[in-house]
Amino acid sequence: MWLNPEEVALKNALKLWVTERSNDFFLLQRRRGRGEPAGKISGLLVGALDTVLDSNARVTPFRILLQIPGSQIMCACVTEDEVNKHWDWLAHNLLHSLSVFENKEDVASFVRGKVKGLIAEESRGRQAAQEDDPEKFREALLKFERHFGLPSSEKLVTFYSCCTWKGRVPRQGLLYLSINHLAFYSFLLGKEVKFVVPWAEVIRLERVSGGFMTEAIRVSTRQRQRDFSMFLNLDEAFGVVGQLADIALRRLLDSEGLELDRVLQQPARITKRVLEEQALREYVLALFRLPRGERLHEVASCAVWTPHARCHTAGTLYTTDNYLGFSSREEGQCILLIPLSEVVSVEKAESTCALPNPVIVSVRSKKAFQLIELQERDDLVESLDCRLQEMEEHLFLRLSYNRCTVILAVTLANYSRTKPHLCFVQNMEAEKEKMWEDHFAEFGRGVHMFRTDKVQRLIAAGIPESLRGELWMTFSDALSDLDSHPGYYAGLVQTSMGQSSLTTDEIERDLHRSLPDHPAFQNPTGIAALRRVLTAYAHRNPKIGYCQSMNILASVLLLYAKEEAAFWLLVAVCERMLPDYFNRRVIGAQVDQSVFEQLIAERLPDLADHFPDLSTLSSVSLSWFLTIFVSVLPFHSAVCVVDWFFFHGIKAIFQLALAVLEANAASLCARMDDGQALMVLASFLEHVGSEQFPPGEFSQPSANGSSSNNTADHAAAGQANITQLIIDAYERFGDLTVRKIERLRCRHRIQVLQAHEDTTKENALRVVTPDVSISAENLADIYDLFKAASWRRGVSYLERQYRLDLPQFKSLYGLLAPWPAGGCQRHSDTLAHRTFTLLDSDRHNLLSFRDFALWLDTLYCGELSDKVKLLYRLHLPPGESSSCLDRNVEIQGRLSDIAFRLPQL
Repeated sequence: MWLNPEEVALKNALKLWVTERSNDFFLLQRRRGRGEPAGKISGLLVGALDTVLDSNARVTPFRILLQIPGSQIMCACVTEDEVNKHWDWLAHNLLHSLSVFENKEDVASFVRGKVKGLIAEESRGRQAAQEDDPEKFREALLKFERHFGLPSSEKLVTFYSCCTWKGRVPRQGLLYLSINHLAFYSFLLGKEVKFVVPWAEVIRLERVSGGFMTEAIRVSTRQRQRDFSMFLNLDEAFGVVGQLADIALRRLLDSEGLELDRVLQQPARITKRVLEEQALREYVLALFRLPRGERLHEVASCAVWTPHARCHTAGTLYTTDNYLGFSSREEGQCILLIPLSEVVSVEKAESTCALPNPVIVSVRSKKAFQLIELQERDDLVESLDCRLQEMEEHLFLRLSYNRCTVILAVTLANYSRTKPHLCFVQNMEAEKEKMWEDHFAEFGRGVHMFRTDKVQRLIAAGIPESLRGELWMTFSDALSDLDSHPGYYAGLVQTSMGQSSLTTDEIERDLHRSLPDHPAFQNPTGIAALRRVLTAYAHRNPKIGYCQSMNILASVLLLYAKEEAAFWLLVAVCERMLPDYFNRRVIGAQVDQSVFEQLIAERLPDLADHFPDLSTLSSVSLSWFLTIFVSVLPFHSAVCVVDWFFFHGIKAIFQLALAVLEANAASLCARMDDGQALMVLASFLEHVGSEQFPPGEFSQPSANGSSSNNTADHAAAGQANITQLIIDAYERFGDLTVRKIERLRCRHRIQVLQAHEDTTKENALRVVTPDVSISAENLADIYDLFKAASWRRGVSYLERQYRLDLPQFKSLYGLLAPWPAGGCQRHSDTLAHRTFTLLDSDRHNLLSFRDFALWLDTLYCGELSDKVKLLYRLHLPPGESSSCLDRNVEIQGRLSDIAFRLPQL
């Protein structure tokens, strides 16, 4: 293995090594004790030293050194054959060339260059080997390095042949996509076109068409936009561009979102194949609403025997750390999810012509699922068996669903209503329960129930009150979390209750605002249960803590599930089903509002034409997404939406939101201003009733606290029915798939993060502007330089402001200080160090943008006396540094000269 000679210096421990071969320039050495007779004292001592002193507790037994003063390790090898191979290469390729050099410094420089070249070539070889066409990728990698001169750490991910446009003139060339940049190069008829766009500057990605171009990819930055067309595979290229831009921005601006995506936190490991795997993983997690930490293992085409259809349904099998999931070829037609904790065995069955490569998956409920047409059956079964054995070793003591100890039992029987209507409701509930029992008998019950279009029709009609909590737990798979964490919730409650913090104060303030008119929360029992659930969750996930709207969701969950179950349902909603919704910046919700605007433009073009600024509609829809319509619909209609949400996930909210806009499109287009349009939507939603609970019996107040119980008002507004609205949403917008939503989220997250970045910049400039005389334009440019430098330190947006450490400050000092040349140049490093120490008043070894801007303002816009004062303080404490004491006298003289030159700069 070749080593970088600048990274590994020869230690002063030559007595631990024995020279085996040598020539005028190189030494081949063996670690003492290697190859010596067993029991020899020297070998035992060296082995002990290697174990005790070496940080890795292991030293390679062979190495090659450059035989000159200050010698460095050229390579370190594990085997004798490997070191001999490298020795022979040096002898045949370098010895003759080295003999012509006159001094050893030239020899060392030449050898270092050769070794660096070998390291680079080895790195290219390893990277190219991971690609489908290694030779073609290696050629592209060499061109990428030659054309753009980016740092050696800049890793090329993939490249595409395409065309960019300069006016009406097409330029055919190669589009290179690396970890941090998009780059294009074209050389045609003697004319060169070359440019580089950092992902950090991309604010929008679009697919456009028209004019002289076929469909193209448009990449927009704050300065300009560029179009790329003529791709052989436009879909693939657009997906990779979106992923790389998204990853780069999340790594820079929202690193918290990548906490579980460890591969993406290591840019050197990102390849095109890794991006494809990551996109598939995110799709699977969203489709089955799995925990974000789940890793995807196997993806296999197969067919599953579906007893209700009396046939095998073709689709794809996905296996993760803790789940086995199946989805039919048409998304949503048939879905099956089996937690591995429920699996008893995975066995191969005998193959026949009718049943090729069958596998039987048996679960604890005495049921079995048959999979056929598995191409890699043996490997799949072996992998699942290994994971099942590991799971059995770490499996917690299982508890039944009825183990929850705290119950908030509030049913519809507690509501105030007339006796005839109560009988009507009871009859409808009994009829629904009978339909669901029949469904369970045919499709199964529990987490591994077949989820088909039939269960969708049952849910649209409303889940019976007696089954609602169970089915919510089933559809969200919160039941698996509950069973696998016995005592977890009780421990959180015991630890968190009684503590006082800003979070608990916010929770306490919102407890009585959740469902204020509901009987369940007009007594201490309901309020106490809500307090425990919210406080326990805030203690479990301090990154989220508590956010407004969580109290409304938790209140609804407590009405239909026992307290511990309600806690795990809240976990499922906040961490899996609505990821990144509930935090300080609600990034997830804002991304989905941006996606919603695009869907409005695509699916409701007439309405979009009437509202040039779709943010008007998305601003009112934000509460729909955050509270799953609970805050805007009558209570009994809202819980039907929650039923739909737990089955379909976020797709259900998108579909229903589009259906609401479509139902009111004519009224919205007839209104003259935005305020009237918003009133139309609010009135419509307040009057959406359900079949068994028409408005007037019990109307849950909306978010503003007002309730509507007047039947005449409902009729005048045009009463809508929630069941029909849900059915219309599914029939009209059912083709909106999870896969499309995930792709749109990836693209729109770029815009949302950049919008947050613009807000951060505006706030920083607004705070600093009153205190400096630098023009607004120049100050904005200085901020961009400051931010770019701080990003190289890996700073996150979560720090709320960017900061510079000493090396980054020195790099900017050389660019912005008013003495880049002349006699002061040789003192620039010392002045930069002293300036940093002087400005770092809080001794955190980091400078804020305000400190940096005030310093530049003094240098360029301050009075002469202020400039002289600043320069004079650089050689006095606290600007003094022990390493610069010997240069005080010389620098002090130079400062006097500089002070007289400043008015001219």
